[in-house]
Amino acid sequence: MTGTAAEVPAADVVVVGAGPVGLLLAGELRLGGARVTVLEQLVEPTTESRASTLHSRTLEILEDRGVLRRLGALPDGGPGHFGGLRLDLAEAEPGHPHAGQWKCPQTRLEAVLQLWATGLGAHVRRGHRVTGLTVRPHRVEVAHTGTDGTTHRTTAAFVVGCDGEHSTVRRLGGFELAGEDGTLEMLRADVAGVDVPDRRFERHPRGLATAHRWPDGSTRVMVHLFGAPPARRTGPPSFAEVTAAWAEVTGEDIGHGTPLWLNAFDNASRQVTAYRRGRVLLAGDAAHVQMPVGGQALNLGLQDAAALGPRLAARVTGRAGDDELDAYHRERHPVTARALTGIRAQARLLLGGPEVDGVREVVAGLLRLGVVRRHLARVVTGLDTPRPPASTGS
Repeated sequence: MTGTAAEVPAADVVVVGAGPVGLLLAGELRLGGARVTVLEQLVEPTTESRASTLHSRTLEILEDRGVLRRLGALPDGGPGHFGGLRLDLAEAEPGHPHAGQWKCPQTRLEAVLQLWATGLGAHVRRGHRVTGLTVRPHRVEVAHTGTDGTTHRTTAAFVVGCDGEHSTVRRLGGFELAGEDGTLEMLRADVAGVDVPDRRFERHPRGLATAHRWPDGSTRVMVHLFGAPPARRTGPPSFAEVTAAWAEVTGEDIGHGTPLWLNAFDNASRQVTAYRRGRVLLAGDAAHVQMPVGGQALNLGLQDAAALGPRLAARVTGRAGDDELDAYHRERHPVTARALTGIRAQARLLLGGPEVDGVREVVAGLLRLGVVRRHLARVVTGLDTPRPPASTGS
């Protein structure tokens, strides 16, 4: 049932999505003096583990904004990989203070970013689902519905969709999403009460398996049956699907365990043709959809936010014109396109069956060359792009 319309105070920018990308952008905008409202359809922050890897460029960004110290000591994430082949990401820039990759659960990152952004004055409204966008010559009106069915309308100068791969803002804003749908699927789950060997992208005759024990004693398993396409399901896979695939690939039974989290992803590779359409912009997975290999999806999104925040803050506070926003597209679109090319190559190496064994052997040989390792490590970690400056107020 729809209630009566309620007017919400205007903001300079409405950010849709209170995940890590939206919250980093909100704080960045506040640093630059912009008034920010964040709309998030979830009533409470997610408890799902999801992404957990942070790269060197991202840690620089978090450090520059005073967020890194709030996260505390982060455990070393190990050497990294390229398509399942060992790649020491520290070789991107030896001696860098954050060389390599680091582990931080998404739940922890979101909690810290929300405290930081709201402490700077960002207004986060949870339980609000965006239902419409109306673009006017000098403003955007965002329609959204609360959990009680009441409809609301927030007016802002700009709207940024940070609402993930199934972005409502992208759809309502009329953005074109170019690229390819997924053809192969990997299942993953966090499971309590199982004892299986740790394995890293272990290839078997029937498929690929990965297992890693978390500090809490649960185990993250990931499994791909060679040639398995994305299933036609509306939600996450069932635990029965995961256990059946795991048994077929490894011969092990994990069905007695307790699933804590279930998820599936595929090798889709898509990117919007423009990151900006007038007063509507996109960042993170709303702007690009990719296989979440090696943590690159999260890090690309956070780097989008860092690139957009100062520009958008300068625009709404009168310190810059529209060209500054167009520069956001000019900077981030080619960077992400290059990253997506690498991710597609990794997906082929990871999810391909015996037919890619020869390619894997060739790539493994190339990875013996230092110049190759450094190049790939710099692309993965984001150190092949300039370090974005933090926002500054007027």
